[in-house]
Amino acid sequence: MVTVSNGKEEKSVLISATGFMVVLAKDYVIAPKERAVASKTPVRNAFLFGFKTVGWSMVALFLATSTLTFTKVIDTRVVLTGSMMPSINPGDIVFTAPVSRISPKINDVVVYSGKRFDGSPVAPFAHRIIGGTPSEGFIMKGDANPESDVQRPKLSEIEGVVFFRAPFVGKLLQPQTMMLLLLSGFGIWLIIGAFREEE
Repeated sequence: MVTVSNGKEEKSVLISATGFMVVLAKDYVIAPKERAVASKTPVRNAFLFGFKTVGWSMVALFLATSTLTFTKVIDTRVVLTGSMMPSINPGDIVFTAPVSRISPKINDVVVYSGKRFDGSPVAPFAHRIIGGTPSEGFIMKGDANPESDVQRPKLSEIEGVVFFRAPFVGKLLQPQTMMLLLLSGFGIWLIIGAFREEE
């Protein structure tokens, strides 16, 4: 077999007793690393670069968020109800900072511990401060609710002040969506592996 290369592409010819035949060298021999191969296309380069950039960005964001949450610098919560629509929607993730870092004030959205009339906890709520004071209690209201909350949480009952919202991310954390994303990622990994084998 004879292979001729110009640095960008190559042609191989198999010489046998029956004659000459143009072939793909990779079907007959394992190519050395220094052998010239066809250059990658711009579309393929852009796809691989974009895939790697998104992947590493997601990993970095996940690690940073996990570290900050573990060290109690911030906290994250998935919004389950539509009481704060349209500013915060179900499925959004809200990032909160403790009141020791950000002092809550009127018009801020805060997370506080909701309680029943007997004082037993219900669930945390993310609502807006529309009045009140830290010592006497804040007047809270969901943007989509017609009336303010019955409970008047004091500063000690405020779990955090919302400083950032990540839309729709909470919906991705559902088990069915996570499984779909894992399967999609595995499929993309197989496609990239097939591209590399063709090289």
